[in-house]
This record gives sequence, structure tokens and C-alpha cells, in this order.
Amino acid sequence: MEQQPVPGTAHEQSREQRPAEEQQTVGGWPWPAGAATGIGSLPGTDVAEAQRIVLGELPALPHLPELPARGPGADLVGRGASLLVDLPVELYAARWRIAGRPGRDLRRAHDLMERDLDQLTEQAEEYAGPIKVQAAGPFTLAANLDLPIGGRMLRDAGAVRDLTESLAEGLRTHVADVRRRLPRARVLLQLDEPSLPAVLAGQIPTESGFSVYRAVEPGTARAMLATVIEAVDTPVVVHCCAPDVPLELIRTAGAVGVAFDLDRVKQLDPLGEAIDAGLGLLVGAAPTSPPSSGRPPTSAQVADRVRQLWHRLGFPIRQLAEQVVVTPACGLAGASPEYVRAVLTACRDAGRRLYED
Repeated sequence: MEQQPVPGTAHEQSREQRPAEEQQTVGGWPWPAGAATGIGSLPGTDVAEAQRIVLGELPALPHLPELPARGPGADLVGRGASLLVDLPVELYAARWRIAGRPGRDLRRAHDLMERDLDQLTEQAEEYAGPIKVQAAGPFTLAANLDLPIGGRMLRDAGAVRDLTESLAEGLRTHVADVRRRLPRARVLLQLDEPSLPAVLAGQIPTESGFSVYRAVEPGTARAMLATVIEAVDTPVVVHCCAPDVPLELIRTAGAVGVAFDLDRVKQLDPLGEAIDAGLGLLVGAAPTSPPSSGRPPTSAQVADRVRQLWHRLGFPIRQLAEQVVVTPACGLAGASPEYVRAVLTACRDAGRRLYED
């Protein structure tokens, strides 16, 4: 397959071809108007090919793709847990848990991340724009990591605090590493928190399945998210594709944006309040698998979904392309390579359409 040109190189780009990445960030958003990006995961095991696809199809806001098909350490929990400082992890009975000392499972996760970053350095060394990296947030890790004595970390409030501080330090180092490798890029960090609403609602089941862990108070959750966000010293968006995304908590914790699945939005008032308060939106408007027709969505269909939401909320159309980034509904690890390309292209061109409105 012919390699796509990497943004930021000497390759000539016309305004008609790439309008979004030629725009300066406006309104304080860490992305250009009309941008599109991916959520994180892609299918397959070839990281070089995955990064070529992302850099070619999403030139205004590329992301570091994740390939969970590579096995343990490439999954959401293992990859995120490998960033913890002084909290080594290991696999036990197909689950990640806190370990007494670093072992081969943690080394494998570190090796996979290093390989990804080395490949990113090679392909995007001259890239000069925003780039997004993703990691599991503290509450998703706490709900999925086991203590050495058994049970989720969520059962122990002190353990959750230790986890949060460890993750904050690990992510600070990770962001600094990406900046060192891509000195002309601006790093945007995405915290993946699919478990956050269930943690706040006290809906995470214990290992027996007969009970649930106590709910985390919103004030405590806000403070812990803020600990991570403040530590990394870079703009942060929080991704949550579950229903009932806690928009106000995420905003007041210091995030610049929230990523969500448009199909799961049930109440518009909280979303309108978040927009009015200045929260950026990464709107998951393209399905992660083909619809019943078997055909991927067109850019016009994706743009129309975002535009209709914006009109229902009643905000000025000129604000839309600045405050909103178009994305797939969630990760694409379960999709075919052909569908991935079609969806990313549709998202990119939908962002362009919204910019031209």
C-alpha cells in the first residue's frame, strides 16, 4: 500500500485538500477548527501500518493507535497499568493485579509501548500540530485492577488514592516522553474512563457478583481526576462511552473536553450546559461497526448527525467547528481494516464539512 504523506512534512497541501490542519487553534481549543480524530483502538497487530493510516486519514488531529489484538499489555487496562510508578502489575487468572515486583507481564507491556513510540517517532518526527495519546483513567483502573489479596482496588479508598498519585506521575513522564520525541507537536491526553459512571453510581460488582462496591463520592472523584489532570501539564479530554457521562464533574476537574458516543446521549440539558461553560466535545458520530445496510456512513451523514445535535442545543453554527471534534463512537478494534479506513475518512471529511458551513 502506498504510504500516505505525514502532516508537517514538505509535502504540498492545498487548502481544498486539508483545510483543518492549516487553521490555527481558535478560542483556546487544543485542536484546529474542523478537526476529526480517532478514539484509540484499531484492529490488527501491525503498529507501523496503523500509524500510517491514522497520520494519513486524520491529519488535523492524529492519535497514537492502540492494537489490543497484540495480546496482554496492549489491552486498555494492561497498557494503562504499565504507566503506574512504583505499582508493578502482573497477570493472574487472566486479570491484571498489583504485584510485589516487576515481572515479564509488565516488561511485555513496556516493550509494546516503547515499540509504539519508536514507530511514532520515525513516522511523525517532523509533525507540527496537535497529537492525541490515550490512557486508562484512575477510576477505570481502580475498577479493573485487583489487589494482591483479592478484590478490586476500588474496595480500598487508600489504594485508590495511591493509584491516582502513581498514575499522575506515570502520565506526566509519558507526556514528557512524547514531547521529547515529537518536539514540534502539541500533546493532547485522553483519559479513558468507561467505568466512571458505574463507579459513581455504586454499580461495580464484587468478584462474587452478589454485591457491589461502595459508590465514590463525586467530590472525591473530581479531586482525583484533577490530581491527574494537573500533573500532566497538557490539555486533557476524558473519554466515556457509557450512558450518563458526568459532564459537570469532568469539566470542573479541569478537562478541556469530553469524548462520548452520540447514540448514548439521552438528556440534552446537561450537554448544553457543558457547552455553554466552555467544555469541548469529541462527538462519537460514526458507528464502530457497519449498519444494517452493510455500508459505512458517508461524511455527509456523519456531519448531519453532529449538525442536528448542535441545532437542537441552539448554539451558533459558527461555534460548532471550533468546539467540536468528530470521532467514531468508540474504539475500532473489532472492525475490519476496510471499515476502519472508510470511517476515519468519513469523520475527517465530516469535520471539513462542518468547518465550511
